[in-house]
Amino acid sequence: MVQAYILIQTEVGKASNVAGTISGITGVVQAEDVTGPYDVIVRAEAETVDDLGRLVVAQIQQVEGITRTLTCPVVHL
Repeated sequence: MVQAYILIQTEVGKASNVAGTISGITGVVQAEDVTGPYDVIVRAEAETVDDLGRLVVAQIQQVEGITRTLTCPVVHL
């Protein structure tokens, strides 16, 4: 299982709607609106890195109101 944090920037005033929509996507463990340089932080998981990439590109980035994402895979050192 591959896990990642996805940092999301949204259009002004859209963070709550974006987090709510994303939380319903399969593979998303948690979606929270936050303050700071990012508006929403998502914890997601998938079977493989390729599946994670598809989740981000085909589903999460398609949510209306998102302007930019940054995916940070979790590593266990």
